[in-house]
Amino acid sequence: MKSGISDNQRSLAEITELIHTALLVHRGIVNLSELQSSDGPLKDMHFGNKIAILSGDFLLANACNGLALLQNTKVVELLASALRDLVQGVYHENSISAKEDPITNDIGISTWKEQTFLSHGALLAKSCQAAMELAKHDAEVQDMAFQYGKHMAMSHKINSDLQPFIKEKTSDSTTFNLNSAPVVLHQEILGRDLWIKQIVEAQEKGRLDYAKLREAIKAGKGVTSAIDLCRYHGNKALAALESFPPSEARSALENIVFAVTRFS
Repeated sequence: MKSGISDNQRSLAEITELIHTALLVHRGIVNLSELQSSDGPLKDMHFGNKIAILSGDFLLANACNGLALLQNTKVVELLASALRDLVQGVYHENSISAKEDPITNDIGISTWKEQTFLSHGALLAKSCQAAMELAKHDAEVQDMAFQYGKHMAMSHKINSDLQPFIKEKTSDSTTFNLNSAPVVLHQEILGRDLWIKQIVEAQEKGRLDYAKLREAIKAGKGVTSAIDLCRYHGNKALAALESFPPSEARSALENIVFAVTRFS
């Protein structure tokens, strides 16, 4: 034990970060069919894609090797299922963005939560649970760790989605994800027909004016609803931590929640 953390738990944290980094590298692969010769040498982009694939695979291979060295089948199952969830979540995101007209997607906040948990929350939640398994805690403690990781990840994702709408200085050319939490909530509150009308009004010469659409969304209740949802998940994460005795580690985890739920 070092600073209250076992070597196995430290290794698990490194493995989790390896998986997360591998996913980011793989998601950086460029769709060459969308590029034109004016975008730069396609040969270089093709080579870059190959390197990204190999680099991501190398990181995943190291993560698998590290998992095997932990010699705990339940932890291996948890991280393997988290990797499966990640792939499923990214597949859903890509299938939405691959549609000819992604602007007209109609996903409610419940669907958004399901997809976000798969692509952003499962890895952290199951890694927290696995850390408790390595410390030989019972199922109840493991579940509280899972709940903390799940709600912390959800709160962090919503905070990230909110940034284009709450930053004091935002460039007019700054784009944002039309399937982000504030936009999904705005659409759900406003109604599908009015949302489509706002989209049409914000289009100029076939291109979407994100600055105009951003102001329309900020004038509605989507942003404030997203802030409330962020705090809801933050409070859920804090509630899960109450199951653990007061300690420096618990205070650090609480401060992480405070950092992503404080809006001023």
